[in-house]
Amino acid sequence: MGKDIHAIAIHGGAGTILRSKMTEEKERDYREALETALDAGYLVLDQGGTSLDAVEKAVNALENCPLFNAGKGSVFNAKGQHEMDASIMDGHTLHAGAVAAVRNFKNPITLAHKVLVHSDHVLLVGEGAMEFAKPFDLEIETDEYFHVDHRYAQWQKIKGSDSFQLDHAKEDKKYLGTVGAVALDKHGNLAAATSTGGMTNKKFGRIGDSPLIGLGNYANNKTCAVSCTGSGEYLMRGVTAYDISCLMEYKGLSLDEAAKESVMNRLLALGGDGGVIAIDVKGNISMPFNCEGMYRGMRNSGGKEISIY
Repeated sequence: MGKDIHAIAIHGGAGTILRSKMTEEKERDYREALETALDAGYLVLDQGGTSLDAVEKAVNALENCPLFNAGKGSVFNAKGQHEMDASIMDGHTLHAGAVAAVRNFKNPITLAHKVLVHSDHVLLVGEGAMEFAKPFDLEIETDEYFHVDHRYAQWQKIKGSDSFQLDHAKEDKKYLGTVGAVALDKHGNLAAATSTGGMTNKKFGRIGDSPLIGLGNYANNKTCAVSCTGSGEYLMRGVTAYDISCLMEYKGLSLDEAAKESVMNRLLALGGDGGVIAIDVKGNISMPFNCEGMYRGMRNSGGKEISIY
């Protein structure tokens, strides 16, 4: 394999993204935000940086954008707070870092990366994660920073009820807004990162698939790097990210075959909707989804491509 092969793919969530609800202006905003994130991650790779740093940079850009349910655009929980989850994994070492139910961190994925590098643990939760973060001078924001009007309106509709919603649901339609990135660097190493604000009106400290290694996020140089988006409870039951890797490792399927089998057959059979972005060590990319759309993009030396439907 040539050492100059490098590529990245990103997603901004999957679900019922109806063309009829999408204005030209809104579509342009989404495409521009995806392009900004894609370029930020690709620049790291192009300059010889690691896939780990590339996926963190790409996800940072998505977390900083109020359009996506991560970081600044995170949804409100039942208490009117923003609880965020994130994970990152190194395909070379199989080391991983993750945080769940953290508040006020501008970029939860950066905290997850600190867990990977500076602790012997994989997953830190809530107050413990916030305690761990103190020496690292990470950017902390007030609750006001995370207040996005359309997220607040979503919460108001179901506040005080036992209902919850997956990101920006309209009527019975679901939009699923986790963000993620997968990358291959010039050294032949894979990495994956996933970040989310979870479910609107979520209760009981609910944690989804995004911070759980092998479920919403996985990377292994033997096979692939995967970031999932969709109905978290089903991605958890299907162990979807690891499932794709296993289909490659034990059944000898190609990346595309494995990703499609897991998303289009296995996840659907469980009743789950969503999608994945995945990349292998040859730079092949697969981005299947079993719903109306997924905000997604990919870039390699041949150019870039950004899609919604």
